[in-house]
Amino acid sequence: MKRVTVIIDGREIRASEGRALLPVALEAGFRIPHLCGVEKGPLPFGACRLCYVEVEGRPDPVTSCTLAAADGLVMRTRSPSVDRLVASAFHLLISTHPLPCKGCPGHKRCALQDIARDRGLKLRHGRYPAIPPSLPVDESHPLVGLDPNRCVLCGECIRVCAEEKVQVLDFIGRGLATRIGTFDGRPLAGTRCSGCARCIEVCPVKALYERRPRKGE
Repeated sequence: MKRVTVIIDGREIRASEGRALLPVALEAGFRIPHLCGVEKGPLPFGACRLCYVEVEGRPDPVTSCTLAAADGLVMRTRSPSVDRLVASAFHLLISTHPLPCKGCPGHKRCALQDIARDRGLKLRHGRYPAIPPSLPVDESHPLVGLDPNRCVLCGECIRVCAEEKVQVLDFIGRGLATRIGTFDGRPLAGTRCSGCARCIEVCPVKALYERRPRKGE
C-alpha cells in the first residue's frame, strides 16, 4: 500500500494511504480521546464523537477515526473549537451514564475516567440533564456480566463478537432506547456465548465485565 506523509501537531508522520488517522495518531504517541474506532480495516462510523481534530483547509473539526490519511494532510489535535466539541460530546455521554464510579467493575480502568483526567473534564452530571437508564443487569452467564446501564454504545463488543463468529451481541432498540443486547433479549446464558472475554477486553467502560460468582453459586 502506498505510504504518505501527514503532519500532526507539526510532526511529520508516515502512514498507509487511506488508513484512519485516529490509530495513526495514537500509535505515534498523540493523545486523542476516543471510545471506539481504533480497529484496522474500513473507516468506522464514528460512534462516540470524541476524537475531533482540526484539518487545514476544512472549516469545521472532523472525527479523526473517519478521516483517511492523505499525502500532505495537516491535522491539529487541540484547538478551542476541538476542545468545545469534545467537552460537549463527553458530557452528553455522561448524562446517560450512572455515577459515581465507586463500585463499578471499570473503576480506575475506564476510558471515561482517562478522558476526564486528560482533558480536565468533570466526571459528574450537571451540564446536561441526567437521564441514566435503569435496565436489568444480566449475570446469567458464569463468566461474563452485562450491565447495559453503563454501555456507551461504541459497538466494539459487537465487532469482536462477529469476528469470533459468535454474533451474540447487537444494537437493540432505537433512539434513546438503543442498547447492547442479545437476540430476542435472551440472557447471555441462553446464547452461544463461549465466555472468550474478547468483549470484556475491548469494552472501554466495562459494561461487559468478568463475572465473579457470588457465594453459593
